[in-house]
Amino acid sequence: MYAIVKVGGKQYRVQAGDTIQVERMPSPAGEKVRLDQVLLIGDGDATRVGLPRLETAAVAGTVLGEGRGNKVRVFKYKKRKHYRRTRGHRQAYTTLRIDSIEG
Repeated sequence: MYAIVKVGGKQYRVQAGDTIQVERMPSPAGEKVRLDQVLLIGDGDATRVGLPRLETAAVAGTVLGEGRGNKVRVFKYKKRKHYRRTRGHRQAYTTLRIDSIEG
């Protein structure tokens, strides 16, 4: 059984036991979370698609911790104008372990 959930504006395909990295959530490590924006559930030959989401379905998970991704360098440049700007960015994320798919 698998599900497609929407978390932080992005969609993830998850199964029970998977570990995913999502946009930072305000939950401490060890806390149980419930993701209720389930877009699709697939179970063998049976597939249920929500319009836009399945109202009765949810995905239960546990927060494992937080972290930051690799640094991305943003460089702006205009030739012959002596204009150069460099900025860096590290995206924060939360690691979730998917416990079960309800629905």
